Amino acid sequence: MPQKLLLQSLAKPSLNWLLVFVPIAFVLRFVPPFSNATALFIVACLAIIPLAGLMGEATEQLAHRTGEGIGGLLNATFGNAAELIIALIALSKGMTDVVKASITGSIIGNLLLVLGLSCFLGGWKFPAQKFNRTAARSSATLLLLAAVALVIPSVFHFEAARLGGWTAAREQQMSLAIAIVLLLTYAASLVFTLITHKSLYAGKKENGVHAAADKEEIWSLQKALWILIIATIFVALMSEFLVGSIEAARSSLGLTEVFVGVIVVAIVGNAAEHSSAVMMALRNKMDLTFGIAVGSSLQIALFVAPVLVFASYAFGKPMNLEFSLTEIVAVVMAVGVAGQISGDGQSNWLEGLQLMSVYVVLAILFFFMPAAPAHLP
Repeated sequence: MPQKLLLQSLAKPSLNWLLVFVPIAFVLRFVPPFSNATALFIVACLAIIPLAGLMGEATEQLAHRTGEGIGGLLNATFGNAAELIIALIALSKGMTDVVKASITGSIIGNLLLVLGLSCFLGGWKFPAQKFNRTAARSSATLLLLAAVALVIPSVFHFEAARLGGWTAAREQQMSLAIAIVLLLTYAASLVFTLITHKSLYAGKKENGVHAAADKEEIWSLQKALWILIIATIFVALMSEFLVGSIEAARSSLGLTEVFVGVIVVAIVGNAAEHSSAVMMALRNKMDLTFGIAVGSSLQIALFVAPVLVFASYAFGKPMNLEFSLTEIVAVVMAVGVAGQISGDGQSNWLEGLQLMSVYVVLAILFFFMPAAPAHLP
């Protein structure tokens, strides 16, 4: 019987199957006869997906052992670790446009693709899926703040340039000030969700943290820590391979840096969360689905983005929060559509299809958008 269960477990579709691409990536990177930048880029993308999933699972196992409050903080802190690692490595190599694009892509990807696919598949199984409207509205309001924060630096850039008072130093100072506001808002949102109004989010922590609760096996503390450490190390290595091959890969594939950041890198970094959100929707746990999809977007906008602004100084290449008009429109549209969908406290497959349709339209826009010339004030 144990052997039969083991075979059934191995036969069950899993992101862990993609771990086979980790050693392949090392071969492509370090064995000269097999060296190919485009292949390395693709393989590194595929390798990061299961590693990010292991990081998330290990974090959730730790959260399951530490209790609801600390568990929520752990998930909030490590929820987007893979995206943060990729972005930090890209920053270290001066790829600021890719980093900014990945921020945009993570936000719109979670709100439109992840939430849309979850509502679509869950809606086919259940005619109408309900969730906490008050919690969803609160998250939508925070997302609106994030969208405003992304718009303001660009408004300042173009208006100040028109008036003749634009300087790079003042724009950087403004980005720093906005980054501080975002971090403080993120801290306040943690207090709201984990302490003062945690009852609103009870569905998000039903039976503990969602991934740990849905598994029969509860890892030991030592196992969870070791898996988290090892997975993080390999994510960093795969991210270095990915970022190092972006230039050659995008040239051979005919892609722009912005498309790579908005679509490719964002999907890779969020793949593990994509699968978790969909699984929760298929189990009719839409509060968990919204918690994963919308919560991840909030973490990117309110935590990851400002952290990257501060981290950029450590690399000697300061990054501001000025985004292109295309990126701003994409984020504002994603926030607006997601807020509209969440307003009535229930979802169906058609609403999921509508969200995905908006994402595909935006992806087409970024694919055909030509690369920007040298940045001028």
